[in-house]
Amino acid sequence: MNAPAFSALLLRARLAVVARGPLLCGACVLLVAAAAAVAWLLPQAALQSKRHAVALGLARTPAPVDKPAPVIANENLALFYTTLGEKRYAEQQVKTLFGLAAKSGLSLSQGDYKSGFDRNARLHTYQVTLPVKGSYNAIWKFTMLSLRAIPFASLDEISFKRDNIGEPALEARVRMTFYLADQPGAPQ
Repeated sequence: MNAPAFSALLLRARLAVVARGPLLCGACVLLVAAAAAVAWLLPQAALQSKRHAVALGLARTPAPVDKPAPVIANENLALFYTTLGEKRYAEQQVKTLFGLAAKSGLSLSQGDYKSGFDRNARLHTYQVTLPVKGSYNAIWKFTMLSLRAIPFASLDEISFKRDNIGEPALEARVRMTFYLADQPGAPQ
């Protein structure tokens, strides 16, 4: 566009503003700007809805699961024996139970202890029966802490008894078994 044509266009715009007033011209400019914004936003909304549909599709499909490598039976057996505790430390595990009971706020009476040997599994067992007294939550806390602290133990039985309804403390009997090997990681 050359300079005289541009000057003529500016002159026409000034005359239109003076003839119609600045308020009407400002409203027209805003209307044109709004139309341009809508023209730009419509394709963006369609693009956004496509992205949303893709995201929903991805959210619905489960993540691909990697198949674990096949484990040989001998590896499982070796892993089993490495998780066993050592027979010579069975009394220390009982001390751990007494410490956890105190930490949980339980009163713990003298327990019953019984050792054994399972020929088929070629492992030693050490069964501990403990009478405990305390709140229901404290007893469950004790059992969960025990199983976390002693990974080769199993909770075989737990029974609750309350003599009177109004008593806050329960009497419970907890029976656990420790699975032990003579030496760590090796069957007997």
